[in-house]
Amino acid sequence: MMQDVGFVLLAGGQSRRMGGGDKNQLALGVKTVMQHVLDRVERAGAPTAINANGDPARYAGYGLPVISDVIEGYAGPLAGILTGLEWLAAEHPHITHMVSLATDAPFLPVDLAPRLYQRLGPDADIVQAQSNGQRHPVFAIWPVALAADLRRAVCDEGVRKIDHFTARHACDVVAFSGTPDPFLNLNRPEDFVEAEEWLAQLS
Repeated sequence: MMQDVGFVLLAGGQSRRMGGGDKNQLALGVKTVMQHVLDRVERAGAPTAINANGDPARYAGYGLPVISDVIEGYAGPLAGILTGLEWLAAEHPHITHMVSLATDAPFLPVDLAPRLYQRLGPDADIVQAQSNGQRHPVFAIWPVALAADLRRAVCDEGVRKIDHFTARHACDVVAFSGTPDPFLNLNRPEDFVEAEEWLAQLS
């Protein structure tokens, strides 16, 4: 199971609300936020890349390939998803699906990938995570075969919102729950304070 799935960690955000820089490289407890994400995703040796722009050396410590956006200009998460799909198609042609992950959610559900994968079917080409009634479209599984369609949407039509693209396809959700919200993402300094408190309670 899931031998045909790869992963891309979306680290291309500009972190404006955190004052810029790489918020996923900030320490939360004894680990970086990105390391928390990696430790909660069971990848079992699956192809995995970090999508990040700028100097790739800053992510060298994770031992993963760093791939920059395949299209010019900051085009948001869809650019990172396209980059991951095209990387898998080129480098790992046996992979049929890709799980995309934001790198600022340190309490991710440990069963995220298998549950998204299990929901795939004739009525669900793309499956997104949901919690507390809210979709989290960057936490999703995508068919690698959608790469060409996504490239057209992003490059030729200027589509930037994930929802605008997924509306064209069979897209479903899997609901997750937990305390804290498993998709609590660290956008602002006060989010870090909250995450530190949760980490202390959970450890």
